Amino acid sequence: MRFVVAPDSFKGSLTAVEVGRLIEKALLREMPDAHVDVVPMADGGEGTVESFLFAVEGQRLDLSATGPTGERIPTFYGLLHDGETAVIEVAAVAGLTLVPEGKRNPLYLTTYGVGECLLHALDQGVKRIVVGLGGSATNDGGLGMLQALGVTFRDGDGKRVEPFAASLSRVQFVDYGTIDPRIKEVDVRVACDVDNPLCGPRGATHVFGPQKGLRPNQLERVDADLASYAERVEAHVNQAFQHHPGAGAAGGLGFAMLSIGASLESGAALVAETVGMKERLRSADWLVTGEGKTDSQTLHGKVPYYLAKLAKECGTPTILMSGSLAGDVEPLYDVFASMHAIPRGPMTLEEALGQAEALIYDKARNIARLLNVQHKR
Repeated sequence: MRFVVAPDSFKGSLTAVEVGRLIEKALLREMPDAHVDVVPMADGGEGTVESFLFAVEGQRLDLSATGPTGERIPTFYGLLHDGETAVIEVAAVAGLTLVPEGKRNPLYLTTYGVGECLLHALDQGVKRIVVGLGGSATNDGGLGMLQALGVTFRDGDGKRVEPFAASLSRVQFVDYGTIDPRIKEVDVRVACDVDNPLCGPRGATHVFGPQKGLRPNQLERVDADLASYAERVEAHVNQAFQHHPGAGAAGGLGFAMLSIGASLESGAALVAETVGMKERLRSADWLVTGEGKTDSQTLHGKVPYYLAKLAKECGTPTILMSGSLAGDVEPLYDVFASMHAIPRGPMTLEEALGQAEALIYDKARNIARLLNVQHKR
């Protein structure tokens, strides 16, 4: 029997690689002759580089870059085995987890390091760059990233502005003519799983700002500053991006990516395409996927649902393992052959997180035993 095991991470407990390895171990214990293809998945957030490197091989490149607070930090990105594709994870250089809670003030956090990672990748001679936008701490509209790439932003006195969101209101002059020309010569694809515009009630500031540290009385002002900055950029490049779905992703980093010619795409679809998921599924008997929590939101482009739809197109049935099944999951039976919550019985979230490895292994083993009986008939 041939399996593709392609889980997302179980956030707060295990990475996608760890989950995939546990399921593989359980399947092989009950089916020693099975072929198990572990393909850890991600949607552009934390763990994206690890998933890519595990699935298609390559190397992790370590470097020093500007972190979200403006200080130098150690970070990394992936260079895939073809030597021509880089994978950059925004969470690893401008992520919320990199900022101590006491310093979470998006007005003084920057995406400058993202631009430095892009430049480092260009120095390797890559032809393609994949950027995962999830998990950012910032709300600077990509101002920092663009400055690192060479774009010039000046205030009314002709002085260069600081690469922080607090500088957005001061931007009066924009010049993309100073950008590193190599960025226009590569294919930049961005994993983005939100469709928020840059500004307004559904924009970056109002929707994501509070969870990053913005106070309620700051939202209107910051949103207006972001809109003013965006209008300056759009006037210079003579294109409109701020209302594009996904422009508000990662505190407006989606907007900045669009302005340099990048394409915003479904994270799950982009990762699946890059690792050759459809070809893997065509030769499999089963797909086993998983996530930390399954509910109605799973229908809206989350990794397991996207993979299950893809598997259905290939004629491969899908089994879902989840930390919990909540709400009305009936519509999910359209793509999942079966769905399994991993807890053995009533337990708190803390208990489930603490026992995640054993729970996932045991559930996968029981699924394998059931499939084995059916297979031997």
